[in-house]
Amino acid sequence: MRLTLQTAGDTHEFGLRLAAVLRAGDLLILTGPLGAGKTALTQGIGAGLGVEGRITSPTFVIARSHRAGEAGVPLVHVDAYRLETLDELDDLDLDTDVDAAVTVVEWGAGLAERLAESHLEIAIERRADEVREVVLHGRGGDWAERLASLEAPVGAAA
Repeated sequence: MRLTLQTAGDTHEFGLRLAAVLRAGDLLILTGPLGAGKTALTQGIGAGLGVEGRITSPTFVIARSHRAGEAGVPLVHVDAYRLETLDELDDLDLDTDVDAAVTVVEWGAGLAERLAESHLEIAIERRADEVREVVLHGRGGDWAERLASLEAPVGAAA
């Protein structure tokens, strides 16, 4: 699935819509350069899940957990930028949270895939004109069906 998101608001809005197809145990791995919109997307996902607390980049704390809200699914938000090995990821003890939460790992490609049997890869590139090009690729599980059920967000072209 490919999307073009015109504004940061569209990125947040797409996160809201994506949250509608997420469930406990889902792993999302986000890639893209600094400022691409990874945290904005995660904020939309958190809003869609109705989790408690403000979602900010976990760069300095590496991982933040947000308690379940209305949808009853918590969110674990990880920034793996400073992690270099699988052992460092293991030290976060995320395995205990993955089955009960939606887990979003920024900068997690090459490290986080082993946290779940299936996962959703989301690559975000920000062009010079601030438009975001987003590519979603489901790995295993029923991601293809879930992604097909999404409607294109306002301001996006599929």
